Amino acid sequence: MPGEPIDFTAQGLLDGLEGDAREERLALLEYLAREGLTLPELRRATASGTLMFLPAERVIGGSARYTLSEISELAGVSQDYLESLSRAMGLPISEPGEPVYTDSDLEIVRMTHVTRALGITDAELLDMLRALGRGLSQAAEAMRVVPLRVVLEPGLSEHELAERYASTVAQLAPLLTPLISGLLNLHLRQMAQGEAINAAERSGGQLPGSREIAVCFADLVGFTRLGEEFPPEELGQLAARLETLAIEVIEPPVRLIKSIGDAVMLASVDEQPLLSTGLALLDAAEAEGQDFPQLRVGVARGAALSRAGDWFGAPVNLASRITSVARPGSLLAEHAVQQAAPEAYRWSFAGQRRLRGIREPVALYRARRLQA
Repeated sequence: MPGEPIDFTAQGLLDGLEGDAREERLALLEYLAREGLTLPELRRATASGTLMFLPAERVIGGSARYTLSEISELAGVSQDYLESLSRAMGLPISEPGEPVYTDSDLEIVRMTHVTRALGITDAELLDMLRALGRGLSQAAEAMRVVPLRVVLEPGLSEHELAERYASTVAQLAPLLTPLISGLLNLHLRQMAQGEAINAAERSGGQLPGSREIAVCFADLVGFTRLGEEFPPEELGQLAARLETLAIEVIEPPVRLIKSIGDAVMLASVDEQPLLSTGLALLDAAEAEGQDFPQLRVGVARGAALSRAGDWFGAPVNLASRITSVARPGSLLAEHAVQQAAPEAYRWSFAGQRRLRGIREPVALYRARRLQA
Protein backbone atom coordinates (compact mmCIF):
# COMPACT_ATOMS: atom_id res chain seq x y z
CA MET A 1 0.00 0.00 0.00
CA PRO A 2 1.25 3.49 -0.73
CA GLY A 3 2.53 5.43 2.26
CA GLU A 4 1.71 8.95 3.30
CA PRO A 5 1.87 11.55 0.49
CA ILE A 6 5.26 13.20 0.27
CA ASP A 7 5.49 16.98 0.50
CA PHE A 8 8.15 17.39 -2.20
CA THR A 9 8.53 21.11 -1.53
CA ALA A 10 9.06 20.66 2.20
CA GLN A 11 11.58 17.91 1.51
CA GLY A 12 13.62 20.24 -0.71
CA LEU A 13 13.19 18.10 -3.82
CA LEU A 14 12.02 21.09 -5.88
CA ASP A 15 14.61 23.57 -4.66
CA GLY A 16 16.04 25.85 -7.35
CA LEU A 17 13.37 25.00 -9.93
CA GLU A 18 10.83 27.42 -11.36
CA GLY A 19 8.14 27.50 -14.05
CA ASP A 20 8.01 24.61 -16.51
CA ALA A 21 11.10 22.95 -15.01
CA ARG A 22 9.42 22.82 -11.62
CA GLU A 23 6.19 21.41 -13.08
CA GLU A 24 8.12 18.74 -14.99
CA ARG A 25 10.07 17.72 -11.88
CA LEU A 26 6.89 17.60 -9.80
CA ALA A 27 5.21 15.33 -12.36
CA LEU A 28 8.25 13.04 -12.32
CA LEU A 29 8.36 12.90 -8.51
CA GLU A 30 4.64 12.14 -8.30
CA TYR A 31 5.06 9.33 -10.85
CA LEU A 32 8.01 7.87 -8.96
CA ALA A 33 6.13 8.02 -5.65
CA ARG A 34 3.17 6.20 -7.23
CA GLU A 35 5.61 3.53 -8.42
CA GLY A 36 6.65 2.97 -4.82
CA LEU A 37 9.97 4.80 -4.71
CA THR A 38 10.79 5.84 -1.16
CA LEU A 39 11.76 9.26 0.11
CA PRO A 40 15.40 8.21 0.79
CA GLU A 41 15.64 6.94 -2.80
CA LEU A 42 14.19 10.17 -4.15
CA ARG A 43 16.58 12.25 -2.04
CA ARG A 44 19.59 10.21 -3.14
CA ALA A 45 18.68 10.40 -6.82
CA THR A 46 17.84 14.10 -6.64
CA ALA A 47 21.23 14.84 -5.07
CA SER A 48 23.03 12.83 -7.77
CA GLY A 49 20.89 14.10 -10.66
CA THR A 50 19.67 10.58 -11.56
CA LEU A 51 15.95 10.79 -10.81
CA MET A 52 15.01 9.84 -14.35
CA PHE A 53 16.94 6.58 -14.05
CA LEU A 54 15.23 5.34 -10.87
CA PRO A 55 12.52 3.29 -12.65
CA ALA A 56 15.21 1.60 -14.74
CA GLU A 57 17.23 0.88 -11.58
CA ARG A 58 14.24 -0.93 -10.15
CA VAL A 59 13.80 -2.95 -13.35
CA ILE A 60 17.40 -4.16 -13.09
CA GLY A 61 17.97 -4.61 -9.37
CA GLY A 62 14.56 -4.59 -7.71
CA SER A 63 13.32 -2.38 -4.92
CA ALA A 64 15.73 -0.96 -2.35
CA ARG A 65 14.64 -2.59 0.92
CA TYR A 66 17.56 -3.23 3.24
CA THR A 67 19.92 -1.10 5.30
CA LEU A 68 23.59 -1.91 5.79
CA SER A 69 22.92 -3.51 9.17
CA GLU A 70 20.01 -5.57 7.80
CA ILE A 71 22.06 -6.89 4.89
CA SER A 72 24.86 -7.69 7.33
CA GLU A 73 22.53 -9.69 9.59
CA LEU A 74 20.67 -11.50 6.77
CA ALA A 75 23.85 -12.45 4.92
CA GLY A 76 25.80 -13.36 8.04
CA VAL A 77 28.77 -11.07 7.41
CA SER A 78 30.14 -8.19 9.44
CA GLN A 79 29.33 -4.62 8.49
CA ASP A 80 33.04 -3.90 8.12
CA TYR A 81 33.38 -6.74 5.62
CA LEU A 82 30.26 -5.58 3.78
CA GLU A 83 31.78 -2.12 3.45
CA SER A 84 34.98 -3.72 2.12
CA LEU A 85 32.93 -5.53 -0.53
CA SER A 86 31.26 -2.28 -1.57
CA ARG A 87 34.57 -0.43 -1.82
CA ALA A 88 36.13 -3.27 -3.82
CA MET A 89 33.30 -3.07 -6.35
CA GLY A 90 33.64 0.72 -6.55
CA LEU A 91 30.24 1.33 -4.95
CA PRO A 92 29.41 4.06 -2.42
CA ILE A 93 28.95 3.26 1.27
CA SER A 94 25.38 3.92 2.39
CA GLU A 95 24.46 6.08 5.34
CA PRO A 96 23.46 4.19 8.53
CA GLY A 97 19.78 3.31 8.46
CA GLU A 98 19.37 4.14 4.76
CA PRO A 99 17.59 1.34 2.84
CA VAL A 100 19.58 1.19 -0.41
CA TYR A 101 20.18 -2.56 -0.83
CA THR A 102 17.98 -4.89 -2.89
CA ASP A 103 17.27 -8.63 -2.87
CA SER A 104 19.79 -8.94 -5.68
CA ASP A 105 22.44 -7.25 -3.52
CA LEU A 106 21.64 -9.65 -0.67
CA GLU A 107 22.22 -12.68 -2.89
CA ILE A 108 25.57 -11.29 -4.06
CA VAL A 109 26.75 -10.87 -0.46
CA ARG A 110 25.57 -14.37 0.46
CA MET A 111 27.78 -15.77 -2.31
CA THR A 112 30.81 -14.88 -0.20
CA HIS A 113 30.07 -17.96 1.92
CA VAL A 114 30.42 -20.14 -1.19
CA THR A 115 33.84 -18.67 -2.03
CA ARG A 116 35.01 -19.16 1.56
CA ALA A 117 33.86 -22.80 1.48
CA LEU A 118 35.96 -23.32 -1.64
CA GLY A 119 39.05 -22.08 0.17
CA ILE A 120 39.16 -18.66 -1.48
CA THR A 121 40.37 -16.09 1.01
CA ASP A 122 38.57 -12.81 1.62
CA ALA A 123 41.59 -10.94 0.25
CA GLU A 124 41.48 -12.96 -2.97
CA LEU A 125 37.74 -12.38 -3.32
CA LEU A 126 38.22 -8.64 -2.85
CA ASP A 127 40.89 -8.69 -5.56
CA MET A 128 38.48 -10.40 -7.95
CA LEU A 129 35.71 -7.95 -7.10
CA ARG A 130 38.00 -4.98 -7.73
CA ALA A 131 38.79 -6.31 -11.20
CA LEU A 132 35.12 -7.05 -11.93
CA GLY A 133 33.99 -3.71 -10.56
CA ARG A 134 36.53 -1.81 -12.66
CA GLY A 135 35.52 -3.54 -15.88
CA LEU A 136 31.79 -3.70 -15.27
CA SER A 137 31.55 -0.03 -14.30
CA GLN A 138 32.82 0.85 -17.79
CA ALA A 139 30.40 -1.65 -19.34
CA ALA A 140 27.52 -0.22 -17.31
CA GLU A 141 28.31 3.28 -18.56
CA ALA A 142 28.21 2.08 -22.17
CA MET A 143 24.98 0.18 -21.53
CA ARG A 144 23.40 3.23 -19.91
CA VAL A 145 24.09 5.45 -22.90
CA VAL A 146 22.75 3.10 -25.60
CA PRO A 147 19.10 2.85 -24.47
CA LEU A 148 19.15 6.55 -23.64
CA ARG A 149 20.12 7.34 -27.22
CA VAL A 150 17.31 5.09 -28.46
CA VAL A 151 14.56 6.81 -26.46
CA LEU A 152 15.76 10.41 -26.43
CA GLU A 153 13.64 12.75 -28.56
CA PRO A 154 13.21 16.53 -28.64
CA GLY A 155 10.50 17.83 -26.35
CA LEU A 156 10.23 14.85 -24.00
CA SER A 157 9.35 15.69 -20.42
CA GLU A 158 11.33 14.17 -17.54
CA HIS A 159 8.38 11.92 -16.74
CA GLU A 160 8.07 10.68 -20.33
CA LEU A 161 11.81 10.08 -20.63
CA ALA A 162 11.88 8.12 -17.36
CA GLU A 163 9.03 5.85 -18.52
CA ARG A 164 10.50 5.26 -21.98
CA TYR A 165 13.96 4.59 -20.63
CA ALA A 166 12.65 2.10 -18.05
CA SER A 167 10.60 0.33 -20.73
CA THR A 168 13.62 -0.05 -23.02
CA VAL A 169 15.83 -1.26 -20.17
CA ALA A 170 13.15 -3.80 -19.21
CA GLN A 171 13.41 -5.30 -22.69
CA LEU A 172 17.22 -5.32 -22.64
CA ALA A 173 17.69 -6.54 -19.06
CA PRO A 174 16.95 -10.25 -19.74
CA LEU A 175 19.78 -10.24 -22.31
CA LEU A 176 22.42 -8.81 -19.99
CA THR A 177 23.03 -11.72 -17.60
CA PRO A 178 23.59 -14.37 -20.31
CA LEU A 179 25.63 -11.88 -22.36
CA ILE A 180 27.95 -10.94 -19.49
CA SER A 181 28.19 -14.54 -18.27
CA GLY A 182 28.99 -15.79 -21.77
CA LEU A 183 31.66 -13.16 -22.36
CA LEU A 184 33.27 -13.86 -18.99
CA ASN A 185 33.36 -17.59 -19.77
CA LEU A 186 35.01 -16.88 -23.12
CA HIS A 187 37.73 -14.85 -21.40
CA LEU A 188 38.19 -17.49 -18.71
CA ARG A 189 38.68 -20.17 -21.38
CA GLN A 190 41.17 -17.91 -23.13
CA MET A 191 43.08 -17.41 -19.88
CA ALA A 192 43.04 -21.16 -19.14
CA GLN A 193 44.55 -21.90 -22.54
CA GLY A 194 47.34 -19.37 -22.02
CA GLU A 195 48.12 -20.05 -18.35
CA ALA A 196 51.39 -21.88 -17.71
CA ILE A 197 52.24 -23.54 -14.38
CA ASN A 198 55.68 -25.03 -14.27
CA ALA A 199 56.91 -28.11 -12.40
CA ALA A 200 58.33 -26.10 -9.50
CA GLU A 201 55.00 -24.40 -8.95
CA ARG A 202 53.16 -27.73 -9.03
CA SER A 203 55.53 -29.39 -6.57
CA GLY A 204 55.47 -26.41 -4.26
CA GLY A 205 51.68 -26.29 -4.32
CA GLN A 206 51.47 -22.55 -4.70
CA LEU A 207 51.81 -19.86 -7.32
CA PRO A 208 54.88 -17.62 -7.25
CA GLY A 209 54.66 -14.06 -6.04
CA SER A 210 55.78 -12.82 -9.45
CA ARG A 211 56.47 -14.19 -12.92
CA GLU A 212 58.21 -13.24 -16.13
CA ILE A 213 56.03 -11.11 -18.37
CA ALA A 214 56.52 -8.82 -21.37
CA VAL A 215 54.76 -5.47 -21.13
CA CYS A 216 53.92 -2.97 -23.85
CA PHE A 217 52.60 0.59 -23.66
CA ALA A 218 51.27 2.51 -26.65
CA ASP A 219 50.31 6.15 -26.27
CA LEU A 220 48.98 8.94 -28.42
CA VAL A 221 51.67 11.50 -29.26
CA GLY A 222 50.83 15.07 -28.27
CA PHE A 223 47.64 14.17 -26.39
CA THR A 224 48.27 16.78 -23.70
CA ARG A 225 48.65 19.50 -26.32
CA LEU A 226 45.50 18.30 -28.08
CA GLY A 227 43.65 18.77 -24.79
CA GLU A 228 44.18 22.51 -25.15
CA GLU A 229 42.86 22.58 -28.72
CA PHE A 230 39.92 20.17 -28.80
CA PRO A 231 36.79 19.73 -26.64
CA PRO A 232 36.69 16.84 -24.13
CA GLU A 233 34.21 14.91 -26.30
CA GLU A 234 36.69 14.68 -29.18
CA LEU A 235 39.53 13.70 -26.85
CA GLY A 236 37.35 10.99 -25.38
CA GLN A 237 36.61 9.68 -28.86
CA LEU A 238 40.34 9.50 -29.65
CA ALA A 239 41.06 7.57 -26.44
CA ALA A 240 38.15 5.20 -27.11
CA ARG A 241 39.31 4.67 -30.69
CA LEU A 242 42.81 3.75 -29.46
CA GLU A 243 41.33 1.08 -27.20
CA THR A 244 39.23 -0.23 -30.08
CA LEU A 245 42.25 -0.42 -32.37
CA ALA A 246 44.18 -2.33 -29.70
CA ILE A 247 41.35 -4.83 -29.27
CA GLU A 248 41.12 -5.34 -33.04
CA VAL A 249 44.83 -6.17 -33.53
CA ILE A 250 45.40 -8.28 -30.42
CA GLU A 251 45.91 -12.00 -30.82
CA PRO A 252 46.51 -14.51 -28.00
CA PRO A 253 48.49 -14.76 -25.82
CA VAL A 254 48.60 -10.93 -25.83
CA ARG A 255 46.04 -9.31 -23.54
CA LEU A 256 44.78 -5.76 -23.16
CA ILE A 257 45.39 -4.99 -19.50
CA LYS A 258 43.91 -1.49 -19.32
CA SER A 259 43.37 1.85 -20.98
CA ILE A 260 44.89 4.88 -19.27
CA GLY A 261 43.51 7.97 -20.97
CA ASP A 262 45.83 8.44 -23.92
CA ALA A 263 47.53 5.04 -23.61
CA VAL A 264 46.88 1.30 -23.58
CA MET A 265 48.83 -1.33 -21.69
CA LEU A 266 49.29 -4.81 -23.17
CA ALA A 267 51.01 -7.88 -21.73
CA SER A 268 52.10 -11.32 -22.91
CA VAL A 269 54.12 -14.27 -21.66
CA ASP A 270 55.88 -14.28 -25.04
CA GLU A 271 57.71 -11.28 -26.51
CA GLN A 272 57.26 -12.05 -30.19
CA PRO A 273 53.43 -11.83 -30.39
CA LEU A 274 53.59 -8.72 -28.22
CA LEU A 275 56.05 -7.06 -30.61
CA SER A 276 53.87 -8.06 -33.57
CA THR A 277 50.84 -6.54 -31.84
CA GLY A 278 52.73 -3.32 -31.12
CA LEU A 279 53.76 -2.96 -34.76
CA ALA A 280 50.23 -3.81 -35.94
CA LEU A 281 48.87 -1.13 -33.63
CA LEU A 282 51.26 1.44 -35.13
CA ASP A 283 50.02 0.48 -38.60
CA ALA A 284 46.38 0.70 -37.51
CA ALA A 285 46.90 4.18 -36.10
CA GLU A 286 48.66 5.28 -39.30
CA ALA A 287 45.73 3.95 -41.36
CA GLU A 288 43.35 6.18 -39.39
CA GLY A 289 44.65 9.18 -41.32
CA GLN A 290 45.76 12.68 -40.40
CA ASP A 291 42.93 13.27 -37.92
CA PHE A 292 44.29 10.55 -35.63
CA PRO A 293 47.50 11.23 -33.64
CA GLN A 294 50.58 9.09 -34.19
CA LEU A 295 51.40 6.38 -31.69
CA ARG A 296 54.65 5.45 -30.01
CA VAL A 297 55.28 2.07 -28.40
CA GLY A 298 57.63 0.80 -25.71
CA VAL A 299 58.27 -2.82 -24.67
CA ALA A 300 60.09 -4.31 -21.67
CA ARG A 301 60.35 -7.69 -19.97
CA GLY A 302 60.90 -8.83 -16.39
CA ALA A 303 59.38 -10.21 -13.22
CA ALA A 304 56.03 -8.65 -12.35
CA LEU A 305 53.19 -9.32 -9.96
CA SER A 306 49.61 -9.86 -11.15
CA ARG A 307 46.86 -8.42 -8.96
CA ALA A 308 43.18 -7.87 -9.80
CA GLY A 309 43.78 -8.14 -13.53
CA ASP A 310 46.66 -5.64 -13.52
CA TRP A 311 50.45 -6.05 -13.46
CA PHE A 312 52.92 -4.35 -11.14
CA GLY A 313 56.70 -4.29 -11.16
CA ALA A 314 59.87 -3.21 -12.91
CA PRO A 315 58.89 -4.13 -16.51
CA VAL A 316 55.70 -2.09 -16.22
CA ASN A 317 57.60 1.01 -15.14
CA LEU A 318 60.36 0.44 -17.69
CA ALA A 319 57.95 -0.05 -20.61
CA SER A 320 56.18 3.16 -19.69
CA ARG A 321 59.46 5.10 -19.56
CA ILE A 322 60.64 3.64 -22.87
CA THR A 323 57.38 4.70 -24.51
CA SER A 324 57.92 8.27 -23.35
CA VAL A 325 61.20 8.53 -25.33
CA ALA A 326 60.14 6.63 -28.45
CA ARG A 327 59.77 8.59 -31.67
CA PRO A 328 56.28 9.04 -33.10
CA GLY A 329 55.36 6.01 -35.21
CA SER A 330 58.10 3.78 -33.76
CA LEU A 331 58.48 0.83 -31.38
CA LEU A 332 61.37 0.79 -28.92
CA ALA A 333 62.34 -2.21 -26.78
CA GLU A 334 64.95 -2.92 -24.15
CA HIS A 335 67.87 -5.31 -24.76
CA ALA A 336 66.19 -8.33 -23.08
CA VAL A 337 63.25 -8.10 -25.47
CA GLN A 338 65.50 -7.72 -28.52
CA GLN A 339 67.52 -10.77 -27.45
CA ALA A 340 64.36 -12.87 -27.11
CA ALA A 341 63.44 -12.37 -30.79
CA PRO A 342 66.65 -11.33 -32.60
CA GLU A 343 65.81 -12.92 -35.96
CA ALA A 344 62.08 -12.20 -36.11
CA TYR A 345 62.43 -8.44 -36.70
CA ARG A 346 64.80 -5.94 -38.20
CA TRP A 347 66.50 -4.29 -35.23
CA SER A 348 68.51 -1.08 -35.06
CA PHE A 349 70.34 0.19 -32.01
CA ALA A 350 68.71 3.40 -30.72
CA GLY A 351 71.36 4.21 -28.13
CA GLN A 352 71.58 4.08 -24.38
CA ARG A 353 69.19 6.39 -22.59
CA ARG A 354 68.81 7.53 -19.02
CA LEU A 355 65.14 7.17 -18.19
CA ARG A 356 63.29 8.86 -15.36
CA GLY A 357 63.10 6.62 -12.31
CA ILE A 358 65.52 4.03 -13.75
CA ARG A 359 68.96 3.89 -12.12
CA GLU A 360 71.16 2.61 -14.93
CA PRO A 361 71.19 3.70 -18.59
CA VAL A 362 69.00 1.45 -20.74
CA ALA A 363 70.09 0.10 -24.13
CA LEU A 364 67.20 0.59 -26.56
CA TYR A 365 66.47 -1.02 -29.92
CA ARG A 366 63.99 -0.03 -32.62
CA ALA A 367 62.00 -2.92 -34.10
CA ARG A 368 60.74 -3.05 -37.68
CA ARG A 369 59.24 -5.86 -39.70
CA LEU A 370 61.57 -7.89 -41.90
CA GLN A 371 61.56 -6.86 -45.52
CA ALA A 372 59.36 -9.07 -47.68
